[in-house]
Amino acid sequence: MSEQHSEQHHIASPTLYLTIFAALMICTFLTVVAAKIDLNQYFSGLNIIVALTIAVFKASLVVLFFMHAKYSPKRTQLVIIASVFWLAIMLFMTMSDYVSRSWT
Repeated sequence: MSEQHSEQHHIASPTLYLTIFAALMICTFLTVVAAKIDLNQYFSGLNIIVALTIAVFKASLVVLFFMHAKYSPKRTQLVIIASVFWLAIMLFMTMSDYVSRSWT
């Protein structure tokens, strides 16, 4: 294999991993705190919005850094983006079916 075709491997520092771990622990603490507070009194459905926002942020950190998606080739990043887009389509279709049913 020639030098031009060899892949560049990114080596992350332990400090980066510890920082991401600390961010994940803070987000976990925020999730627990948010679960104990009734946010629905301010806006209907706010508890689930806050919980899902924190969960998406945590999942993004895990995928980007622990699974090395941030440093992966563009093709791999495209597959990740396409799969998230496909998941959004499936969730939208499921929710549109759920909302359209009559619950008598």
